[in-house]
Amino acid sequence: MTRLLINIDHVATLRNARGGRFPDPVQAASICESAGADGIVFHLREDRRHITEKDVRILKKTTLGKLDFELSLSKDVVDICLDVKPHLATFVPERREELTTEGGLDVVRSQSRLAEVIPRLQDAGIQVAIFIEPDLVQVDASLKVGADAVEFHTGVYANSHDDRERDESLEALSKAARRAGEAGLSVHAGHGLDFHNYSAFRMAVPDVDEVSIGFAVIARALIDGLDTSVREMVKLVKS
Repeated sequence: MTRLLINIDHVATLRNARGGRFPDPVQAASICESAGADGIVFHLREDRRHITEKDVRILKKTTLGKLDFELSLSKDVVDICLDVKPHLATFVPERREELTTEGGLDVVRSQSRLAEVIPRLQDAGIQVAIFIEPDLVQVDASLKVGADAVEFHTGVYANSHDDRERDESLEALSKAARRAGEAGLSVHAGHGLDFHNYSAFRMAVPDVDEVSIGFAVIARALIDGLDTSVREMVKLVKS
């Protein structure tokens, strides 16, 4: 059954908008797990625009399920990840000017750095995933550098403008997921998945071990409450 991890970055973004301590992403993580989430995702950015190092260290102590630490290849963030020792480290591309992660990491271009860093994380007992586009070349490159998992960027599907674009993106995701699974990689997915588009994604790409969903759940929580929002997504993912 597919695991659901909730990304709490947007809770921290709201907190930081006023420079205070509320809403607390750590408290939000606890509510998400109580409501049935299998774990928590956060992205410690180089500029610390939402999640902070303090948040990370508290989350490591308080999260009961899986903890997924999203990060760039920056040395200082990699060092923090090695010290914290989450269950999973997911490498993502990062640009200062972007509002959110906008695409997959180019594993081919980052091959030498990944091949250097991944064994260090694995030696520390941390599994490693790479956030990539549903591209067979990127899947093969992820396997070559020693990743344990790939997380497919589902943003093109989620933001598709018509049926043709949607179907093409789902076909690409299906082929890439099949290639990854056959190669022994764990298959994860995330970015833009929500209450409306998840069912079609699941039908087209059934063999996904884990999905990371954040904005859709946190946005609905503003109206329906976080516990209710998470429970609805858990029901959708696991039905």
